[in-house]
Amino acid sequence: MIKLILFGLLVGFLASGSGLGGGFLVVPLLIYLGKEAKMAVGTSFLFVFIVAISGLLAHSRLGHVDVRTGLVLAAGGILGAQLGPLLLAQVSEANFKRGFALLLVGTAVWLFASAR
Repeated sequence: MIKLILFGLLVGFLASGSGLGGGFLVVPLLIYLGKEAKMAVGTSFLFVFIVAISGLLAHSRLGHVDVRTGLVLAAGGILGAQLGPLLLAQVSEANFKRGFALLLVGTAVWLFASAR
């Protein structure tokens, strides 16, 4: 339990500083801890939701929130968030892990290449 709290602290720090949400770290951790991928994704959303609210409040206090842009993005995100679980239900555990790994590697390569 203490390890999960410390990991949550670390991920919360990284998520609020990078805007990445934390799911990219929480999902692999939960899979490592024996959760099925679908359960890991759902559980990660609960974590990300609560951490995102806290991060939103902290960034808002600093004036780092463009509310209009955030709401417009959220409008599309709400629809996507309803479609994602339907797609996930059709994907095998192995294919999910492969796809998730490719997404992480692709994102890492893109971020590395775009750093100037």
